[in-house]
Amino acid sequence: MGRTRGTFNTRGMWLAGGVLAAVLALTGYAVLSGGDGDGGSTPAGSGGASASASASPGPSATYAPPEDWTEPNSWAALPRGKRTDEHGSEVGFPRSTEGAVAMMAAMNTTVIEDKRSTVDEQLRIYHSYVGKADRSADNAEQIEHQAVDTDKDLAQQMGVRPGGPLPVGAYVRSTAIGFKVIKKSDTEVSAWVLERVVQKDGEMKKEAGSYTRTLAGVQWQDGDWKMTGAATTRALQDVKGKSRPAIVAPGDPEFNQAGWTAIREAS
Repeated sequence: MGRTRGTFNTRGMWLAGGVLAAVLALTGYAVLSGGDGDGGSTPAGSGGASASASASPGPSATYAPPEDWTEPNSWAALPRGKRTDEHGSEVGFPRSTEGAVAMMAAMNTTVIEDKRSTVDEQLRIYHSYVGKADRSADNAEQIEHQAVDTDKDLAQQMGVRPGGPLPVGAYVRSTAIGFKVIKKSDTEVSAWVLERVVQKDGEMKKEAGSYTRTLAGVQWQDGDWKMTGAATTRALQDVKGKSRPAIVAPGDPEFNQAGWTAIREAS
């Protein structure tokens, strides 16, 4: 069976669903994210960490999963964090490669809806998952300002007043569905993370979905995995000149060819 392909407005989905990439860019991290049609590199923002390059971000707007299912060669049931912190984030992951990837998956699981804005999600990720040495009041302020603009864009796209609630039944959700480890050690892990982003502009509106990927590096610090500029910059160097894994869903034959591991829902 052939694939169905189509285009739709992905601006709101990227702005709200790509929370992690926005946080990384504003803290000056080296970020590689977005669709398979990425062009050349562009500056990755500014901040305390050494800024490097970022691919043009945005979900793949033309990809749709094939109708036939091909079983992924590799599945992983990632461990859960031991607790929820004061920001509402899952933390306390095991000191293992799987624990590091589980933390990355948690960072990529976001929900923007009536009572939870982009501001809420970006600041939650920033305070819960970014390494202490890479955090600053200036960066937090920049993230908040950008998130406010994102919420305004979403409100406009959904036809409501900026600053007010989203329409009933509206949401933007991002979920990690796959990963590909780049390098691992007891204290540092880098990986590509594959995400599914969906947006619904109201209760009676049709849900639209897309896929994207993010490159991340984390380090073991103070008893947990944390995103750091140093680790992510090293990850960028490790993939320099190499092809990026294709943005494809589990069930697509190309998922296996790209070397992805599918994430199985933990029980």
